Order: sequence, then structure tokens, then C-alpha cells
Amino acid sequence: MLKGFLIGYGHETASVPLPRIMDEITLFLPWIDNWSVCDSFCITLKAAGTDQEAFWDYLQPLFQSEEEFTLRFAVVMLLDHYINDAYIHRLYPVFDSVCHPGYYVKMAVAWAVSMCYVRFPCETERYLASCQLDDFTYNKALQKITESRCVDAETKKHIRELKRRT
Repeated sequence: MLKGFLIGYGHETASVPLPRIMDEITLFLPWIDNWSVCDSFCITLKAAGTDQEAFWDYLQPLFQSEEEFTLRFAVVMLLDHYINDAYIHRLYPVFDSVCHPGYYVKMAVAWAVSMCYVRFPCETERYLASCQLDDFTYNKALQKITESRCVDAETKKHIRELKRRT
């Protein structure tokens, strides 16, 4: 975790070229072996917020990874840095493309979808109506939406009605 913090926070004050930061991330990814290190690392990578398009391009191949925590890293990066007006409609196809049996990948996608709902409820509800998420991830996303304090009781009731019965 310390190595991840050094990569993420260490470049805030130093003028480090973006390709070098990305190289360090690439070298660090195989060392991520749990959700805590993954999620803590993602939030420290402030460079993703300053050069979103370059990071977006960097993340795209990671969505094809077979490594559970590499894939989780890519999804959590979207959650932390890309749920905004410029990227919201680009996120949904990425969520649909994530196909991995790992619990921590599915939970990251569910969490990301729920945060999209909190910030962009209309757009995300339209996405949920036709998404390609597997039943577990879809239902977890709904659960996480209903657990949010940012969603009112009436909306939570409606969201519960969207649950897929398997």
C-alpha cells in the first residue's frame, strides 16, 4: 500500500511526466492483491483528474485483463475519476464489457454503477433498463443504490422493483 501511495501522492508535488507515472502504475499492478490496496491506490492518482483523456486511453487495455485486481483497478479508476458530464456516457459500455467471474470485479462494477446513479440518476436508470450486466452485478448495483443516503425513500422503493429474479 505504501508503494501505491508513493506513486499516487508522490507525483502531486513533483513534476513527473505522465508516461513515467503510467509506467510505475503498470509495474505496481501485479502487486495489488486485495481491494483495500487497489481502492486506496486509485484515489491517490490525482494525475488522472488532470489528464483524463490520456488516462482513459491508458485504462482501456486493462479492461481486457484476466487479473482480478488489475481489472478492479481499471473500474475503480472510472469510479474515482470519471463519473462526470464529459465521461458518463462512455462509462456504460465499459461496464457492459467487463466480463470476469471475480467477486471483487463484480463488486467494483456494481459500486461504480451505483455512484453513476447517485450523480446521474436519469441516465443511469436508462442504462439499467438495457444493460448487459450479469444478474449478480446488476442486483448488487441496485442494492448499493438503495443503501445510499443520497437516494430518497420513494426512489429506493422504485429501484427495488427493478431487481432481476433468478
